Amino acid sequence: MALISMKFIMVALLATVILTTLCNAGKVYTGGYLYPQFYDHSCPKASEIVNSIVAKAVTKEPRMAASLLRLHFHDCFVKGCDASVLLDSSGTIISEKRSNPNRNSARGFEVIDEIKSALEKECPNTVSCADILALAARDSTVLAGGPSWEVPLGRRDSLGASISGSNHNIPAPNDTLPTIITKFKLKGLDLVDLVALSGSHTIGQSRCTSFRQRLYNQTGNGLPDFTLNQVYANELRQRCPRSGGDQNLFPLDFVSPTKFDNHYYINIVAGNGLLSSDEILLTKNSVTMELVKQYAVNNGLFFDHFAKSMVKMGNIAPLTGSKGEIRKICRRVNH
Repeated sequence: MALISMKFIMVALLATVILTTLCNAGKVYTGGYLYPQFYDHSCPKASEIVNSIVAKAVTKEPRMAASLLRLHFHDCFVKGCDASVLLDSSGTIISEKRSNPNRNSARGFEVIDEIKSALEKECPNTVSCADILALAARDSTVLAGGPSWEVPLGRRDSLGASISGSNHNIPAPNDTLPTIITKFKLKGLDLVDLVALSGSHTIGQSRCTSFRQRLYNQTGNGLPDFTLNQVYANELRQRCPRSGGDQNLFPLDFVSPTKFDNHYYINIVAGNGLLSSDEILLTKNSVTMELVKQYAVNNGLFFDHFAKSMVKMGNIAPLTGSKGEIRKICRRVNH
């Protein structure tokens, strides 16, 4: 019996070793998954370089933290997290920068250029632009006072862009809640992800054109959105008239506009959510309403959910292994 047991154990151990070897081989050679240590040997200073340049940019202009975080979001919702948002128009490529969600509002491209240039000097042809976006988003969040998380790495860069995808896949400020829920669901993200990731609006600014209808004509009947605190609405009208001033900027969180915290949710509960897509989280769905209320009273819970949802979002359809390429310049493909 003892001999049989020993043979059984040896066979089991051997099977485990073989299985582990095969799994590891798959991980190494197919590159079919992302992991935080991806550049530990090929470019050990990668994270340090990204962080130092992001820190410099955010110190110079605090709003840049929100801009870099938003770039990662707008990248992942179109074709997956593949740096397609960074491509300029050229040849057959029509840049996503021209899409409605990005035109006159997406920014931070020069910061990404600076990071890429530094990384090419340190370790040429190694770190993808898509991974730079993911790291910059995490560092921006931390620099603004938000949570940190380990960023899974190993993405590769796309060979094209999709202006159609950018126009249709990215949730818009005036979308209905069912439409926003559907756009998240199509990317494998649930209601917790939706409400937690919306919390990125705790930093950054929005243009008058993104919320004007709430002030004057919410449903096409010439009346304002009465879910918006009318004292706050009157303040907004002073710089966001019925016509003109489209590009005038307003903080998404007027209480602490450059600090990553849960005031975004506190504002929504008080009727002070700037965008329609903010306020409907409270007024149009019982599950999202409950999450808004929980985050409004529990900053730690918001931070925990936000960090987990950012990792989940960063895993949307990445290019790995031999797919795509490592761009030398983030604005254009290599060939």
